[in-house]
Amino acid sequence: MKLSSVILGAVLTTAPIGAWAQTPQQGQAGRGQGQAQGRGGRGADAGFWAGKKKLLIVADVSTGFHHDSVSHAIATVERLGRESGAYMSMIRTDPQLITKDQIMGQGPRYAGRGVNARTLDFYDAVFLLPAGIGTFTDKQKADLLSFVHDDGKGIVVGHAATVAYYQWPEWFELIGGQMSSEFNANATVIVEDPKFPGADAFGLAPFQFTEQHPVLKEPYSRDKIHVILRLDPDKLSPADRARRADGDFPVVWAQQYGKGRMYNVGWGHDEKTWDDPRFQKMVLEGIKWALGITQADVTPLPFPGAAKPAGK
Repeated sequence: MKLSSVILGAVLTTAPIGAWAQTPQQGQAGRGQGQAQGRGGRGADAGFWAGKKKLLIVADVSTGFHHDSVSHAIATVERLGRESGAYMSMIRTDPQLITKDQIMGQGPRYAGRGVNARTLDFYDAVFLLPAGIGTFTDKQKADLLSFVHDDGKGIVVGHAATVAYYQWPEWFELIGGQMSSEFNANATVIVEDPKFPGADAFGLAPFQFTEQHPVLKEPYSRDKIHVILRLDPDKLSPADRARRADGDFPVVWAQQYGKGRMYNVGWGHDEKTWDDPRFQKMVLEGIKWALGITQADVTPLPFPGAAKPAGK
């Protein structure tokens, strides 16, 4: 083994994890939240991701189903931001940063000290992949709703979000609906709003897409949300078509929530979906809209209707 390899291994083993990504620069320590939460009480780098939109990516799955695609999903979302230059991401596999309160350290070394934890106020949007009832406190729930509704920030949610936090009714109001069932199919997809950013990623004509598709129930309502992509009910199998009598099967939608923006992607169950460049383009553009980089009209529109009722 070469000496250089030994030295490198020693450095990687002994260096603090945070030192590789967030080392503050002298003279740049900020005040307020950044100063209070800086590493070792010395203050955080006020220029951290300066001039960039900031996305907090959270996989909150400790109380629910662990989709195998989650790791690849969050890695892909982080990469899309860096490669496009549209945003920078902080990845977390716990919901600790979903708060507006200062986070203090614990244990003999960090008790009562700032630990460089940047909370909701630092970010422009949250990308949340939840499962199960979650571990949010009531204060965290209120902070997340306020982050979007009152602060005018954004939230993007992915596959299974409509079945998560099922003991929290306000969550379904935020994301536009709750899932009643789901099914796997190679379905025909209709681009209902071709003007929404990224809606043209698959082209504007109806297209085929194999995924696990959600079926929504209340509080889903066309009076509240703006559908971007939906399944063609007349091309579904009789069994799947019967899952909603009205034939309304949205798979991607958005809504204005107070002052903020919500973008919901029902797909992403399959890992290969995240490798599809068309899907990546659609998600990137949806995130940019949620971050406030691009604009779109998300006025709710009535369901255009199906060609034939279920069972006919």
